[in-house]
Amino acid sequence: MRVNMSVNGVEVSDEIEPRLLLVHFLRENLRLTGTHWGCDTSNCGTCTVLMDGMPVKSCTVLAAMASGSQITTVEGLGANGELDPVQQGFIEMHGLQCGFCTSGMMLSARWLLDHNPNPSEKEIREAISGQICRCTGYENIVRSIKWAAAHSQNSGVQQGVEA
Repeated sequence: MRVNMSVNGVEVSDEIEPRLLLVHFLRENLRLTGTHWGCDTSNCGTCTVLMDGMPVKSCTVLAAMASGSQITTVEGLGANGELDPVQQGFIEMHGLQCGFCTSGMMLSARWLLDHNPNPSEKEIREAISGQICRCTGYENIVRSIKWAAAHSQNSGVQQGVEA
């Protein structure tokens, strides 16, 4: 079957098997390997992307179900050669170690900041609660998102928010 969607602002179209998962479509068909494939059971959240502005675990979505949607992967966060404040926050506050969960964490953080520009620590922890980081105690991840919140407000970044 043919699927058509916007991925990181680029229209894509491809012939796929109806049972192909979105995570595999992104990684194998489009070669966007920033979306990681972890558990295949929707427990870890490493495969989180934004679908029509909402975080989804791409291992639970068929590519066919995403046809007609707007998909944002970690590769689509930055613009004009500049990092998104979320990406920069993870650098500044050491919010990653091995990096495996990072792309999913960043997309959940971007969604949170687009909808709540000044989240509390509790709200941040709730927003990333569907994702597992096996390397950290989440402290630096939370600090990274707080850093991004402070710098998103200054830069006016509001990606994916509909007026």
